[in-house]
Amino acid sequence: MVAIPAGSRESDGECPAHGIFPDNIPSMSEATRSLHDLDLASLREVLAADGVNPVHAAALWRSLHREGRATPEELAAAPLLPPLHRWLERALAPGGGWFLDRPEPVEEIPSSDGLTRKFLLRLRDGQTIETVLMGYEGRHTVCVSTQAGCAMGCVFCATGQMGFVRHLRPGEIVAQVHHARRVLRSVDPEKRVRNLVLMGMGEPLHNYEAVMHALGIISDTRGLAIGPARIAISTVGVVPGIRRLASEGRPYRLAVSLHGSTREERSALVPADKRWSFDELLEACRDYGRETGKRIFFEWTLIEGRNDSPETAERLAALLAGMDAHLNLIPLNPTGGFDGVESQAGSARRFQAILRAAGFPCTFRQRRGIDVAAGCGMLRAERKKPAATAGVSPSRR
Repeated sequence: MVAIPAGSRESDGECPAHGIFPDNIPSMSEATRSLHDLDLASLREVLAADGVNPVHAAALWRSLHREGRATPEELAAAPLLPPLHRWLERALAPGGGWFLDRPEPVEEIPSSDGLTRKFLLRLRDGQTIETVLMGYEGRHTVCVSTQAGCAMGCVFCATGQMGFVRHLRPGEIVAQVHHARRVLRSVDPEKRVRNLVLMGMGEPLHNYEAVMHALGIISDTRGLAIGPARIAISTVGVVPGIRRLASEGRPYRLAVSLHGSTREERSALVPADKRWSFDELLEACRDYGRETGKRIFFEWTLIEGRNDSPETAERLAALLAGMDAHLNLIPLNPTGGFDGVESQAGSARRFQAILRAAGFPCTFRQRRGIDVAAGCGMLRAERKKPAATAGVSPSRR
């Protein structure tokens, strides 16, 4: 039997096999295998094992990932040869052993900026995750989740406040891109998703195997074809994962959430700093840059009185000296579980000016979708509140 990625098992980050993470792609049971979990090579193996000529895999892959067909009915209408239609009819029937990942839209909220759409999607087991489609000049970016909840516990993050539930399978990650693409095509068939950021719910490097498998599917030029250089993986600082990205020569961009210029400053905001120390993280980032030759994007959420002083900016510039680094300054998204407030405009501009004077590219991330709770985990958290405490009806659109 082909090993199908599952990625639903919780881990604490250690594994004898890799020394980093457990194997997140164990074989799934006959009743729970998704065609969207398969890369093209695995799809060929599955067909061959069932007596179907594996040459048909390319046509099925095209239907699934280039054309975005995600229901049995849509595949039945695809221009596929009879042997493949017969196999799909058997495989996708009740008890046939296979299903398709097409999450159920629970809520979709367009932002008043006209460029952002936030989706709350329900998975097969009832868990809900968030996906965001963001429009910029000349491009569209989709932000996907890699876990239901998150184990990292960042104090200013709505997902971190809700805790960890489970990893997502590769197919559940891929399906978010397909959902965003369907919505975008319904608005304008000529537009396409060109960029992908793994900055939604969850820590991508805590679900390493499933995430890398999904990105292989997403970047395949015969399908969704989002180029690796247009894919960014955001991590809170999972040091073993950063080192593994470098050693494996992964082609994706790396973004590291820093948020503090000393261990004390950072650990107050990012509990994961207690697991992988500030010094360990900076050393891993320096090694990553040397080994890969790639620029690292450091993310910094500006919080008034916590990490926005000129002294903090000067320490940060000294810490990053010699690195090929770009600083993304992020306005704080307010959440009910954190009492911090967004930096004042003057403080933020001074912070930026110090870093630029030190020679670092430093930009403010364009704010998108605050009115649709576009920050990581905010919509899911809001919809889980009782109406009396949330201040709005859970069904508000």
